[in-house]
Amino acid sequence: MEKRRGGYAKAFRAAFPFTVPVLTGYLFIGTAFGVMFQEKGYNFLWAIVMSILVYAGSGQYLAVNFFAPGVNLLQVIFLEFMVNIRHIFYGLSLLERFSEMGKKKLYMIFSLTDETYSLFFVTKIPKDVDEHKFMFAIALLDQLYWITGSAIGAIAGSVIPFDATGIDFAMTALFVVIFVEQWMTSITHLPALIGIVTGVVCLLVFGSENFILPTMICILVILLSGRKMIEQEVESDAD
Repeated sequence: MEKRRGGYAKAFRAAFPFTVPVLTGYLFIGTAFGVMFQEKGYNFLWAIVMSILVYAGSGQYLAVNFFAPGVNLLQVIFLEFMVNIRHIFYGLSLLERFSEMGKKKLYMIFSLTDETYSLFFVTKIPKDVDEHKFMFAIALLDQLYWITGSAIGAIAGSVIPFDATGIDFAMTALFVVIFVEQWMTSITHLPALIGIVTGVVCLLVFGSENFILPTMICILVILLSGRKMIEQEVESDAD
C-alpha cells in the first residue's frame, strides 16, 4: 500500500498548499524572533541553531529574555514548562496516530507546534497520499519555514538596526489568524466557544499570569465529557 500511494515527494507536494498560511506567518514571526535574538548581541548562527534544536515558538520568544546574567535556571525551566504545557494536551490527542509512524514518531513529537497541530486536524488528507508521510511533510515544512524566518531576521538584524519594540505581538497575531480560519472552516463552533468561555472565566478567576494551566485542564475535561454530544452535532450538521 505504501508503494502504491506514493513516496515523500508526492506527500510534500500535496502538503505544501495547506502549509502556505503557516509559511507566511512563520516567515514573519520567525524574522521577528531572529531580530530580537540578535539584539541581545549573539551571533546570528545561534538563532538558527536554536530554531533547529529547540523550535518552541512562543518558548523561544520567552527564552530571549532569559539570556541575561543572574537569571535562575530553575525559574527558566519552570516558566518554559508553563508556557509550553499545552503541548501535553496536544500530544494526548495524537498518541494513536503517532504510535504508528515508526522512527518518525520522535520527530513528530518534537515538531508539534500550535500551527502544525491545527493543520493535522483541519486538513483533509488526499486519498492518494499516505497519511503518515503527509503529516511528516507538514511538520517538516513548518519547521523549515520557522528556521528560514529566524535566519532572515537574525542576519538582517546584524546588518540593519531595528527597533524591536512590540515585535513579539506577531505571535499573537498568528494565533488569531489561525483561530479565525478554523472558525470559518469548522462544521461546529461548540469546541471553540467552550475554549473562549473557559479562557475568559479562568482569566477572571486566576489572573493573567496563572490562567493557562487551569484553562487547558478545564477545556480537556469539558471536551472529554461532552465528546459524544459534540460528535453528534458534527454528524447532524454534516448531514
